[in-house]
Amino acid sequence: MNLLPGEFGTIDTMIGFPNPDQAHYVPPNVRGDRSGREHAAAYLFSDTPAKRSGADDGANSGADDASAETDPQARAIASTLAAMDANGVQVGLVSMMSPMAVPAAKTHPDRFVLATHIDPNGGMDAVRRIRDDAATHNIRAVSLFPAGTEPQTPPSAAQSYAIFATCAELSLPVFVNVGIPGPRVPAVAQQVHHLDQICYDFPELVVVMRHGGEPWAELAVKLMLKWPGLHYSTSAFAPKHYPQAILDFADRRGSDQVLYGGYYPYGLELDRIFNELRQLPLREETWPKFLRTNAARILGIS
Repeated sequence: MNLLPGEFGTIDTMIGFPNPDQAHYVPPNVRGDRSGREHAAAYLFSDTPAKRSGADDGANSGADDASAETDPQARAIASTLAAMDANGVQVGLVSMMSPMAVPAAKTHPDRFVLATHIDPNGGMDAVRRIRDDAATHNIRAVSLFPAGTEPQTPPSAAQSYAIFATCAELSLPVFVNVGIPGPRVPAVAQQVHHLDQICYDFPELVVVMRHGGEPWAELAVKLMLKWPGLHYSTSAFAPKHYPQAILDFADRRGSDQVLYGGYYPYGLELDRIFNELRQLPLREETWPKFLRTNAARILGIS
């Protein structure tokens, strides 16, 4: 299908802001560079936007915010908005790990919604943070990186259960990294099978798998067939590398459970993503669900 920018008002379930001081979150247990200036999984990407770009990019992109000419934070936000506008992305889900996230959602509430990133090892402090962020910032989701905590916290670990219970109570979806992690940390905490127990114990909870789930993509499909509250986001994968099992599922029985997620500016340009999306052989009726409707329902976006 020949996608047209803006045709569906795409919702990107993983987007961020260029930051010259930190490429991306660096897990405390990672092997290698801990400075944060190098993407912890840069070896997976031939040419990352974060490596090339700084917060100065997009300063003259035509953004309405005049302060973007002098304020580095405003320039970073303007850069992301320019990339979104060029590719028909209407709304982006941004992590509050970024110092630009809250200001962006405040100044552009129609373009950005917030997610709180949680380390379950925080215990009740983590629970209180979810509640506080829900009340103060109207967060739309919570995210977990099971392999990126120290100690690691698989979804089925006891530490994670207070987080899932709180999200179920507050009707907040949980985005969970699954599959072999890009950063050089052990992978056992992100095996897809952990989510089977979570979906059993919290049937009302919406869980969204992030970052591919490989090499367990076929198991991810089996679990989504089993659990209607389990979903899949395509974040951190170029469309030409989407697992075939996921594409087949999205185009048939799983059309309500697969949603688009990008990876700008961490590893992929939006221009590249949308150029490759145009090559996917999805049915016409699948596109609006994949690019917008499913995420809108999960995140409460009208």
